[in-house]
Formats: sequence, C-alpha cells, structure tokens
Amino acid sequence: SLAERQWTSGSLTMDVNTAHSHLSFSEDKLRMTRMATAQPYPDSPERFTDWGQVICKEGLSARCYWEVEWTGERTGIGVAYKGISRKAKGNESVLGYNKQSWSLRYCHGKYTAWYNRDDAPISVPYFNSKRVGVFLDWSAGSLSFYAVSSNTMTHLHTFHVQFSEPLYPGFRLGLSLSHSGSEGRGAKT
Repeated sequence: SLAERQWTSGSLTMDVNTAHSHLSFSEDKLRMTRMATAQPYPDSPERFTDWGQVICKEGLSARCYWEVEWTGERTGIGVAYKGISRKAKGNESVLGYNKQSWSLRYCHGKYTAWYNRDDAPISVPYFNSKRVGVFLDWSAGSLSFYAVSSNTMTHLHTFHVQFSEPLYPGFRLGLSLSHSGSEGRGAKT
C-alpha cells in the first residue's frame, strides 16, 4: 500500500527557461499564471513555443509525491523525460501526446489520462476541488493520479511504465497559446 512505502515530498520549482512566454511566475517559482501578453523571457532552446507549458527543474527517479492545485477549466499535469520536444508544431510537444511524457488532463470537470496521443477517459464524479495528488514510484514503474478534496483521495488513473530516465513534472494551462487569445489562469505546486 502507499502508506507502507517511504515517499519523498517536497516543493518543485518550475523552470522559467522552459516556460511558454505567456506564463508568468511567482518569485518562488511555485505558482504560475497564464497571461494575455508575452513575458520578456530570453530565447531558450528549452522553451515551449506553442503550448502554455512548463516543466520543473527537478528530475525525479525515486518515490515521490506532489500536489497541484489550479483555477480555470483546462489544465494538464504530468511528467516528461528531459528530451520532450519544445518546438514541434501541432500537438507533438503537448504533455501526454508523445512517447516522452504522461499526463492527466482536466477539462470542465472531466479527467482524461494521456500517453502518446492515446487517451483514457476517467469515470469519476465531478470534483469541486481542483487539486490532484501525484504519486511516482519510479523503480516500480508506477505513476498515479488522485483527486484530492478535504481528507479524501480518489484514484483517477495509474500508468504502468518501465521508466528509463528521470522524470520532470510538468504543467499546462489552457489551450495553445500561439494560436488564440488567453486569459489569466493559475496553478501552484
């Protein structure tokens, strides 16, 4: 059981060098907001160019747990190998739409799990709480997502994968930012 294992929990730091230019961050890099205008970030080969995404500085290869909370009606939470494409056109660089990442998407009260463009709809009741807990057991090849509300955790989905390199937590806010307007949205780790 999860309670019987030893888990590491701590803060994750979003890597601004990977962030889309329409994402803004708190000083401690624990919160991000989707902005209507581009931020004055320097060019970086690590930066996502088409999607409102960011990955964290910390690569994980142990037993870890973190929580994500958001506002708004569209978000993605996941993990990626360091080599995930940042500049690909179309959906190739979206978390969960390639062989380099796994994600849980939330859209208007519904959750969907994604890997390599394959989606698995998740049948759970609508949750008022927009908070998800993520359990990673890297050596066991398990990545689990739970809806968190009050004192309850409801299992949403588990990916079973033989991971081959460290995983970087990643976050996505809204739709493509290169092709549409945007409004403020927030997420925090």
